Amino acid sequence: MATIGYLRVSSYDQSTHSQRSEIANRHKVERWWSDEATSGVLPALQRAGFSALAEYAREGDVLVVYAIDRLGRDTVDVLNTVQFMQSKGVSIISLREGFDLNTPIGKAMLTMLAAMAEIERSNIRERQMAGIRRAKAEGRHLGRPKKADAAEIKQWRKDSKASISRTAQHFQVSESTVKRASRSILK
Repeated sequence: MATIGYLRVSSYDQSTHSQRSEIANRHKVERWWSDEATSGVLPALQRAGFSALAEYAREGDVLVVYAIDRLGRDTVDVLNTVQFMQSKGVSIISLREGFDLNTPIGKAMLTMLAAMAEIERSNIRERQMAGIRRAKAEGRHLGRPKKADAAEIKQWRKDSKASISRTAQHFQVSESTVKRASRSILK
């Protein structure tokens, strides 16, 4: 029997240090696994760190995570992950939520929290789409500004009788950008 820890952060600018510190303050963790710059949308068992943890975990082990959302971002994946670990005889403790997922209350809380997290992500996505629709309706340009205008590229290339490569160098754009602009010459 061992106490094992799992840490996950979603992006390169984040660190697992605070999660590890919080867990280590309350539990004597013997082995650690982590996934860094790994989205919770990727199912837990497809993440390199969690997959290695799952392979190592033995009956009687206790897995400690900082929060339920470290296991996954959607209810089905979190529940499947918990069930998989429990089928191996592994108990799971979530520090932030403050419960043991092997107890009936812990299981009920897990289901509720995972469902609420999924609803919140859906709401965030809907607000984002509403913002995009509003910006488009207001005529605002979305996305990265273009490096060069397609009409300017095709006109310069035509006037200079330049190759795709030379035109790309002149405008400091990719050759595929020049090719797209050039195709519009025929239209």
